[in-house]
Amino acid sequence: MFASLAVPNYRIYFSGSLMTNMGQWMARTAQSWLVLVILTHGNAAMLGWVMAVNFAPILLITPWAGALADRMSKRRIMVAAQIVLAIDAAILSALVLTGAVKLWMVFVLSVMDGIAGAFYSPAAQAFVSELVPRKNLPNAVSLNSASFNGARLLGPGLGGLLIAAVGVGWVMAIDVVCFIGFITTLLFIKAERLYTSPPPAEKARVRDGVRYVRRRPDLVILLAIGFMMGTFGFNFNISDAVMATQAFGKGSGEYGLLGSLMGIGSMAAALGSARRRPRLRWVELALLVYSVSMGLSALAPNYATFAVLKIFVGWGAISTLITANAMVQTSVTPQMRGRVMSLWATLVMGGTPFVSPIVGWIGNAVGPRATVAWGAISLGITFIVITAVIMHNDKIRVVFDPSKRAPWLRQVRGKVTIDYVQQTK
Repeated sequence: MFASLAVPNYRIYFSGSLMTNMGQWMARTAQSWLVLVILTHGNAAMLGWVMAVNFAPILLITPWAGALADRMSKRRIMVAAQIVLAIDAAILSALVLTGAVKLWMVFVLSVMDGIAGAFYSPAAQAFVSELVPRKNLPNAVSLNSASFNGARLLGPGLGGLLIAAVGVGWVMAIDVVCFIGFITTLLFIKAERLYTSPPPAEKARVRDGVRYVRRRPDLVILLAIGFMMGTFGFNFNISDAVMATQAFGKGSGEYGLLGSLMGIGSMAAALGSARRRPRLRWVELALLVYSVSMGLSALAPNYATFAVLKIFVGWGAISTLITANAMVQTSVTPQMRGRVMSLWATLVMGGTPFVSPIVGWIGNAVGPRATVAWGAISLGITFIVITAVIMHNDKIRVVFDPSKRAPWLRQVRGKVTIDYVQQTK
């Protein structure tokens, strides 16, 4: 489960990544509270627009940032992006602490964060393959997610408590310190111990990455799943905020706790993925768990039920993305990894600018529960469509034999039968 931590460079990177992830989850909780409660007095649509402008640069810049990551030092790109993010966090913290913050300032800084993040994301995802041997790459991808979701487990709850104790501004100041810590760890990584690949023989072009993906139906399916989950399934900053405050009448502590409970499921998903080979069947199972748990969450009669269901939501959402991400990273050539991962980042996050305002509007017009039902319906349809496409293209027929003891899939003359033998497909 922790094999990649035996690699010194990855161990350094992991510690810094965990630090900055913790700071960012606390800061995200603080910013959502700042916009929804302090600056707009409950306007969910405005929170959606803040998310939209934050993610819009990902759609516009990330594909070119991926091509840049295939040509330049990924670590240098990451350091530059983290410096910009640290400066933005310091400015917002100062504005809040001095009482000078206005909503338009949050919008401007969110755009700047989005630009820095658009360059950071493909470089960071491709950089993991340089930290560990190829055989450890799925494990490293899963441990990265464990770091992210371990911070999700602790960050929102701690952020909510700190908001109540010291205020939004100081929570954002802590985020600045975490950024500085991560930048320091990036500089400590030994360049001579990196598993780098030769740069592309020709100029790295975005369209070459698109052509590469179009020739790979397996990548098309995985990227489609990533797009649907990232765009329609990850609107928790809006849905959790309006459910906690409007549906159940809770405060900042209870809102932060929702993120932490989701982090329990997310951490279980990440550590489970670190122990097994990434396979499409796990993606399908995770999609189903997410859709069902989100549907039940939309109908939750009270805060306690909704909070417990967040554990299953977190497991389904993160298992889907980790497994699909690992399958993509391990199946592409090193010279194409930056561009393919930029397409992954674009599709996972790029739809958010269009969808977040809609989710916020739904919360205002229909009610908070509709923001949760949105994700359940969208990913439920995705599960049905993806399953149908796979079964059609691979000529799979599922037959259940109740006389056997444990179900596995077995290839039989071009078809797959549920049987209880060694899995071959």
